[in-house]
Amino acid sequence: MSVHTHAHDGHGHSHGLVDESIKRSREGVRAVGLALLVLGLTAAAQALVFIASGSVALLADLIHNAGDAATAIPLSVAFTLRSARAERWAGLAVVLAIFVSACVAGYQSIDRLIDPHPVSDLAALGVAGAIGFAGNWVAAIVRTRAGQRLESAALVADGHHARADAYVSLAVVGSAAALAIGADVADPLIGLAITLVILRITWHSWLTVRGGDQ
Repeated sequence: MSVHTHAHDGHGHSHGLVDESIKRSREGVRAVGLALLVLGLTAAAQALVFIASGSVALLADLIHNAGDAATAIPLSVAFTLRSARAERWAGLAVVLAIFVSACVAGYQSIDRLIDPHPVSDLAALGVAGAIGFAGNWVAAIVRTRAGQRLESAALVADGHHARADAYVSLAVVGSAAALAIGADVADPLIGLAITLVILRITWHSWLTVRGGDQ
């Protein structure tokens, strides 16, 4: 299809061509929105199980997944504005959200070590971990592929983050198994382990975003 331009009243415009920045903006917002939907549903399902079980390992994963879903807000704004600077700031917001979730998860895990609480509904807890794995894996695929196509360091960082979160969610399944055999201390210890993994994700996401600024 040929593309031709005309000048009317001193203004040039083209027919048959959508501006690349607009296409990039739409695709970026679409990818972020889809990931938000997936992770929002994941966090909601895990929240219901946490209310029933009281597992701090699940709480750590839930907090992180909810924070991960919230990163869609600055990323959506950045893509809507079609601003490279806004996108870089969105990437920094993603890193900050990951770090804050690590701090909250760590605090809750230490609190449970000091003041233990019984955990119930272990089968549901295991299912919640599996849901977390599936939700994060899908979100990782959506974000990473879109980030690579759009050359967005912020989206790629978010994709790596979600992929690592998928494996973190499997730790919740491990917590359910440990609790089933009577190792109650395993739940807060796994919560602390998840916290350390989240901190590692924070560092690697920061390196990715910083590299995107260069």
